[in-house]
Amino acid sequence: MKRVYSLLVDNNPGVLSRISGLFSRRGYSIDSITAGVTADPRFTRITIVASGDELILSQIEKQVRKLEDVIEIKVLDPEDSVYRELIMVKIRADRAERAEIISVADIFRAKIVDVEKESLIVELTGTQSKLDAFLNLLDGYEILELARTGITGLNRGIKNVTLIDQEGNIKKI
Repeated sequence: MKRVYSLLVDNNPGVLSRISGLFSRRGYSIDSITAGVTADPRFTRITIVASGDELILSQIEKQVRKLEDVIEIKVLDPEDSVYRELIMVKIRADRAERAEIISVADIFRAKIVDVEKESLIVELTGTQSKLDAFLNLLDGYEILELARTGITGLNRGIKNVTLIDQEGNIKKI
């Protein structure tokens, strides 16, 4: 089973390394990990997708919660959250193939972000299943390079939001 964790952490040097190191030391599997500064530069949001049985996933949550820089850890349930992932695909394409690939990209609301004589780069954001479906339709074309960001996500609505004032006081909405 897979679980998506959303961590709010202090934006300190090495915090991502300490979190990934915890997974490595314990032998836990990370399916994807993304990190980025929040609207408040004092904090970083890290989204981790992990696999395992219920016992392992419970241990992951407990161990991560103990880390010094971790302010909050939430499990993002699929029915109460929005997940997205970004993919960029460089595809070999001559003139005839280019039109076909652009047509497939249009169906998925993907963007063509670069066009050269022999290739193009497509950018697509969406759920993992949407990205996988897009890649399946590219079967038969030569994919030269592919980059995926991994999942990032947030809870829906304003419930379960954590606000931190300038003095470091935590307030839950």
